[in-house]
Amino acid sequence: MGTDRAAADRGAGSEAGGRGAQKDPKKVALLIPALNRPQNVEPLVRSALDNTPDCRVVFICDWKDAVTHKAARAANADVYGHSGRYSEKINRAVRYVTEPYVFLGADDLRFHPGWFEAAEAKMVGPVQVVGTNDLGNPRVVAGQHSTHFLVKTRYADEGTIDGGPGLLHEGYIHNFVDDEFLGTATKRGVYAMALDSIVEHLHPDWGKAPDDEVYAIGKRTFEQDRLHWRHRHLLWS
Repeated sequence: MGTDRAAADRGAGSEAGGRGAQKDPKKVALLIPALNRPQNVEPLVRSALDNTPDCRVVFICDWKDAVTHKAARAANADVYGHSGRYSEKINRAVRYVTEPYVFLGADDLRFHPGWFEAAEAKMVGPVQVVGTNDLGNPRVVAGQHSTHFLVKTRYADEGTIDGGPGLLHEGYIHNFVDDEFLGTATKRGVYAMALDSIVEHLHPDWGKAPDDEVYAIGKRTFEQDRLHWRHRHLLWS
């Protein structure tokens, strides 16, 4: 899930002033961890605003990542400063936003028309987590997995499968965060998949973007993250 692993933590906070400072909450906050890819900001924000009703785009990035901050501000997106792993950035940002829904995203996505409506339509009964279709990962296209999710913000209060705080277990460096999140939601009976909710992942593995150093960071820790997943997967399997 996502494309970011930041360096040393230099503190967290929002240029908007922290949780509760938003005077006009929207329906959904699109949480976008990002690292040193300012060229991705404007196309993502444009696709989000064009295809998502009543949304707010929140980029979560290192304070030292000045180029991404500048690009996000130029695109009229919010910026939340936090250095750390993808899971850490999402968990901190979820505490900051006030919208009833959050979307767990990445900076290399394109939102297709109707994606939000299709995902929200699955939020019936106990469902609090809906997987979207990234049009790339074979498991996702087959309806067996998802990499990016629409989530009821209050679901963060449930914590992780073993009682940890936040939506995402922070023990993974980058990979397998989505596997545990989906497995946990499935075990709890709160997950649904929306194959007609298209949030396209422009990832080099699917031939949709050039490779770069940010993708390489995630690949370097794949085996370490897989070992961690093997130690934990019986918690939800």
